[in-house]
Amino acid sequence: MKFGAVPTKDAQGCVLAHSVALPQGRLRKGQVLDSSDIAALVDAQIEQVIVARLERNDVGEDAAADALADALMEGGSGMRRSAAFTGRVNLIADHAGVALLDVSALDDVNGGDPMITVATIPPHHQLRAGDMMATIKIISYGVPRAALDTAIAAARGAIRLATPVLDRATLIITEIPGGAGDKGRVAIEDRLTALGVTLETVTLVPHRTADLQAAIEAAKSPLVLVLTGSATSDIADVAPSALVRAGGEIIRFGMPVDPGNLLFLGHRGTQQVIGLPGCARSPALNGADWVLARVICGVAVEARDIARMGVGGLLKEIPTRPQPRRPRA
Repeated sequence: MKFGAVPTKDAQGCVLAHSVALPQGRLRKGQVLDSSDIAALVDAQIEQVIVARLERNDVGEDAAADALADALMEGGSGMRRSAAFTGRVNLIADHAGVALLDVSALDDVNGGDPMITVATIPPHHQLRAGDMMATIKIISYGVPRAALDTAIAAARGAIRLATPVLDRATLIITEIPGGAGDKGRVAIEDRLTALGVTLETVTLVPHRTADLQAAIEAAKSPLVLVLTGSATSDIADVAPSALVRAGGEIIRFGMPVDPGNLLFLGHRGTQQVIGLPGCARSPALNGADWVLARVICGVAVEARDIARMGVGGLLKEIPTRPQPRRPRA
C-alpha cells in the first residue's frame, strides 16, 4: 500500500486518508474517491489530497477484517460477529459462558504485521449473552495478502466459547451458633442464574462432619456447593473431610486468589463439588467465580489450573472484607 499526498486529478480509486470539507458537505476519511468526488475537489480548488493507494497484492481493511474474524471463529459456536466497518469486526457471545482462547495463536497473529490486530478479553473470562469477546482491527486501509494469509493460518479456531453443561445445583450451608446462617444465598443463586443453572435445593445442616457428609450423600444435583458457617482452614477440616467420608475426592484445597483463598474443589463420582470461601456471600468478584464458571461450562479444572490463577489473582478490595489487606482510614 502506498500512502501520502497525490494530485487530486490522480486520486480516483484511492482511499481518502483524512476528511475534507467542501462548500457542499464533506468527504469522509476512508471513502474511496470516485469521479464525482474528484470533480467536487477540483471545483473546490483542492489541488492535492492525502490518500492510501492499494496495490495489486493488498487486501482492503474491511475484507481483511472479515477474513480474519471468520478464521478466529472457525469450528466454534455460540458466537456471532458484526459486519466489518472501517476495518473493525467485533466478536459477540450469543450465550453465557467462558472464553477459551489459544493465547499462543493470538500472539502469533499480533506478532506478525502490526497493522493486523486482535484484542480479546482475558482467557476463561465469564461472559453474558451479548458481551464482546474480541475486536479485530486492521489499522491501515489495506494489508499485504501474504501477511493476512499468515495471520489467518495462525488464527484458525483460536477463539471459542464454552457454554454451560451443568444445569442444576445444590447448596449446602453449615451453621454455627451466632453464625451467618443462610446469608449469601441470594448472591450465590445469582451467580448460578447468570450461567443458566437452577439452584434446586438449599440445605442447612449443623457444622459437623457427619451432618455435612449425610447432606452431600443426599444431594442429587450434578453440582454441589458447600458454604460453611466457620472458615475452612485445613484440608482435614469439616467440609473437606465430609466430602472424603462421603466417597469423594479433593482435587485442590486453597487457591492463590484473594479474596477466595479458602476454596476447595473436589468431586464425588461425576458430581462436581466446590467448597465456597466465605467471600462468596458477597456479590463482589472472588476466586470462586473463576472456578465456578469453568466447572459449570465443562472446562477441566485441575490443581495446576488453580495454582496458575495466582498471577492476576489479587482482586479488588471489597468493603465487606472482615480482615482488610490494609487498615482503612
